[in-house]
Amino acid sequence: MRSEEEASRAIEQYGDTVRRICLVHLKNYADTEDIFQTVFLKYVLRSAPFDSPEHEKAWIIRVTVNACRDLLKSFFRSRSVPLEELTTQAAEMPEESREIWDAVLALPPRYKNVVYLHYYEGYTAAEIGKILKKNTNTVYTLLNRARQLLKKDLEEVAELE
Repeated sequence: MRSEEEASRAIEQYGDTVRRICLVHLKNYADTEDIFQTVFLKYVLRSAPFDSPEHEKAWIIRVTVNACRDLLKSFFRSRSVPLEELTTQAAEMPEESREIWDAVLALPPRYKNVVYLHYYEGYTAAEIGKILKKNTNTVYTLLNRARQLLKKDLEEVAELE
């Protein structure tokens, strides 16, 4: 394991390079910061010495590129869509679909997650249970309560029109 001084030196020396590589690959600041931390954590935990400063830089670049690729091909990333894209798509929806989408977005997070995963991504209750680390029956309960909330909200919208 490397010392705090070595880690600080590496971050100061290679931090900008790591961030630029991440931004080129990920085009997202939050993911860039996650990979930045991952790279330098691996650096701190690596005990093998480097042959030269060039070897150290090459290792950091390689770890950064690999971490970016791993994130881009991860299950979560392949199953998600940026919120901006969903908002753009919602603006193009028919009025009734947009009202439903807005009602889903207004749900509390525990309901919103199961509704989105079930109706928009097509997961079963058992699959959602595994993803969210919840009992399958809990997922069914959350879906049922979410449907009740959506029904109530959409009836109120219909009354206002």
